Amino acid sequence: MSLAPELTLYYDGQCPLCQAEIHFLQSRNAQGKLAFVDVTELDFDAPAHRISCEAAMAQIHGRLANGQTLVGVPVFAQAYQLAQLPVLSWVLSRPWLQPLLGPAYLLFAKHRHALSRRFGPALLRFSKRFFR
Repeated sequence: MSLAPELTLYYDGQCPLCQAEIHFLQSRNAQGKLAFVDVTELDFDAPAHRISCEAAMAQIHGRLANGQTLVGVPVFAQAYQLAQLPVLSWVLSRPWLQPLLGPAYLLFAKHRHALSRRFGPALLRFSKRFFR
């Protein structure tokens, strides 16, 4: 087990789709390389994390152990690498795909609550059932 996480993910804990993704990553985090911070929690300390709740709600943020901040698709690429999902990480880190992946993720992030109302609860149930 790692002494300190290599990546801290800042996520929207009120979004069932986001919760499902985090639950999936937690299930793959046996080595403790990932940490998770719900920015919607009342005790979220934005100054301590050097990230505003508004920024984190606009799109996912991550902070590497060295203090570097990642935003959007690179967060997922790094998280999947640390969760031992190298194929997903590889796909999401291809420079030639970024012109497609970046805008697609921003569109998803903007509309995630509407999508989550429709698909989130089922995906969250699936995630909790199959990813322990």
